[in-house]
Amino acid sequence: MTVYDIDFSRPRQVTIDKESEGQRIDNFLINTLKGVPKSRIYRILRKGEVRINKGRIRPSYRLREGDILRIPPIRVAEPQPKTGPVLPLLQKRLTDSILYEDTGLLVLNKPSGMAVHGGSGLSHGIIETLRTMRPDARYLELVHRLDRDTSGCLMIAKKRSVLRTLHELLRSNRVDKQYLALVKGKWRGGDKRVEAPLRKNMLASGERIVRVEAQGKAAVTCFKPVHCYPRATLVEVTLLTGRTHQIRVHAAHIGHPIAGDEKYGSASFNRQMREQGLSRLFLHAQRLRFRNGVETIPTEFHAPLPEELESVLKNLDKN
Repeated sequence: MTVYDIDFSRPRQVTIDKESEGQRIDNFLINTLKGVPKSRIYRILRKGEVRINKGRIRPSYRLREGDILRIPPIRVAEPQPKTGPVLPLLQKRLTDSILYEDTGLLVLNKPSGMAVHGGSGLSHGIIETLRTMRPDARYLELVHRLDRDTSGCLMIAKKRSVLRTLHELLRSNRVDKQYLALVKGKWRGGDKRVEAPLRKNMLASGERIVRVEAQGKAAVTCFKPVHCYPRATLVEVTLLTGRTHQIRVHAAHIGHPIAGDEKYGSASFNRQMREQGLSRLFLHAQRLRFRNGVETIPTEFHAPLPEELESVLKNLDKN
């Protein structure tokens, strides 16, 4: 088996700066020791080989400015990562998808079909691909997530301070997240506000699914009709909470499942939409807007609707 060696043969001492303050020690080490397996990192933490100010610490310890971190010698051998033709293709797609970038923030028009992080058989998601593309970047972290099949605005923080600021805005509901979705049926009435608690469930097959259940977490979604077609409606969706699969489950809950949704949607409606050229989930994160904004970045980002979705709408207009 081909291997490569990651050799930190001598102890290292790092003085924690303002930028890293507040970060958990385990996450800091994962970002710093790129290529070292997480299991190895947690092992040296458990054994007390990692020291802060000469003392042992727990993996949950949060760094303070001025802390002296001692990282022990580490030598591991890992399988050579497979890149092949796939990774360069992902890199080009991401480069072409950049909407905005400065020293602290990167905003992408995420393509449909790309997971935001690796897992479930995927070695490279968006964040892993970005880190491979930019080996000298000190910090790259997802600010929020989008489902694999959803396209649109996705924020990646390039500084810890930016991540903290944006997370605070998200927690205090000062980020407006608006989506476009094509849903089943002709919309009746005007705007709809859906308040239905959501709960994650695991099927016997191991598949994760979200259902409306009284014991679930509070979830609020607002739907606004934009254009009606004979058998479908284009709606603008605003999220007031950020639960897993929230828009998809709430849309199905009110009888208007999203086109192309294989998990929560209508099989017959999906077949009709495939005849109109739809080959993916019709859900797009079109806009992010900061209220009481952040001075150092724009107050709004807009991701244009992908051509494949525009084409479906044109076909619906023709028919």
